[in-house]
Amino acid sequence: MKRIFTYILLSGMVFSITSCEKSLEVSPNSEFSPDNVLTSDAGIKSLLFSAYAQAQTQTNSRWVINGAEMSTDVGYDTGGAENGGLLTLINYTWDPTTGTFFDDLWAPNYRAIRDANNVIQNIAAVNTTDANKKLYTAEARVLRGQAYAILYNNFGTVPLRTPETQTGALAKATNQQLLDFIEADITASIPDLPNPGAEVAFGRYNKGVAYAILAKFYLNTKQWQKAADAAKAVIDYNYYALFPSFEGLFRVENERNKEIILALQCRPEDPFGNWYQAGALPAAYKSSPQFPNYVYTASMSNFATMYRLRTAFTSTFAPTDKRLSLICTSYVNTSNATVDLSTGDNARSFKYWDNATVGNNSGTDVPVLRYADILLTRAEALNELTGPTLESLGLLNQVRTRAGIVSLTLTDLASKDLFRDAILRERGWEFVSEGKRREDLVRQGKLISNAVARGITNAKDHRVLFPIPQSELDANKLCTQNPGIKTF
Repeated sequence: MKRIFTYILLSGMVFSITSCEKSLEVSPNSEFSPDNVLTSDAGIKSLLFSAYAQAQTQTNSRWVINGAEMSTDVGYDTGGAENGGLLTLINYTWDPTTGTFFDDLWAPNYRAIRDANNVIQNIAAVNTTDANKKLYTAEARVLRGQAYAILYNNFGTVPLRTPETQTGALAKATNQQLLDFIEADITASIPDLPNPGAEVAFGRYNKGVAYAILAKFYLNTKQWQKAADAAKAVIDYNYYALFPSFEGLFRVENERNKEIILALQCRPEDPFGNWYQAGALPAAYKSSPQFPNYVYTASMSNFATMYRLRTAFTSTFAPTDKRLSLICTSYVNTSNATVDLSTGDNARSFKYWDNATVGNNSGTDVPVLRYADILLTRAEALNELTGPTLESLGLLNQVRTRAGIVSLTLTDLASKDLFRDAILRERGWEFVSEGKRREDLVRQGKLISNAVARGITNAKDHRVLFPIPQSELDANKLCTQNPGIKTF
């Protein structure tokens, strides 16, 4: 059984401790008084691990994916109870009361910020080594910076809660304040983090993880030179590499390979399971000749809702593209009839199948950051700076070569616009059902225009951001919607 980074979840002062192999031996509750939690090594680590738990929660992994794809040219959904919520994303009819904005984006990230703030605020009084104090502080600051970067990507400017402003009404930070804060949190922490592979446990942050988070933050905020430099820092560790087989990259037995920089770690038990595959399975699924090694059993869930891929997207893959091997376009149902899924927005992503799935819960990790993303990040940033070059083309072609499709040349991509479009296409093919499409379209200014082209009449310019959840607006009267986020 896979060993997973053990999370200690803190809710008030009640601890829920879980591990894949065995439960931790925890001191009696009386030893975790507020004073001890904030002064002992075990106590402060529990706060740190709680921040990790919020940042790397598995149970909302399908919402991390669907929230970033259903409003784009990639994702689609029909049927089941989930469809009502997903239709608000598909049709751009969301409003501040739409549940996923609070449940899956706002709340977990602000809980991560809360716990990270508590670590940072109390670390000086902890009875541990100076090296541990530096390490825990660095991890907490990167977790906090990452959480703010996610909030910024989705909502724009938000309240900037620090140890000094943890509670009470708080207005949103200015755009520059938030950008500067995120950058400072991560860059100041890198010297005190271990090198890639030297972290105490898989899932805890190292220098490579921090630089990768920073590279994507810079990319999404169009700080091109900084994005290129941060991506190069990841590459220059010579630790990460593309996994030879795209299909094998996502298999449970190959987890923690050198392409995976950061992942939502899952296992086939509640509440740590990846539920995406249960929603991607077509009705009455029995088997598929495309996936002979996937053995579906009656003990596995098959949701009434159907996470689909748009045909206009899947039809853009080259026939020889190895990434098609994880897109199901034909299957045999329980009546032994062969069903064609290749048309009608009906193909399915099978990146996360797992023969050990129990009920809803697959053990297949969901990548958050992988090396292919870093290669394409540097390629895109370099193109925005100088136009196509041999280096940026080489980075793009590394990903294409692994996919088994023809390399491109500077003749093919002779202008900055052509290269930018090629990067967007490549990212779509490479990262389908990994929750990256919305941010890619936003960054390249195509989210709204693509939706309008699909006939989505509600796709107005202000919907490039999600609205701040109504519950937060009600609780914090100083927090208001960002300019333009007034009519839904």
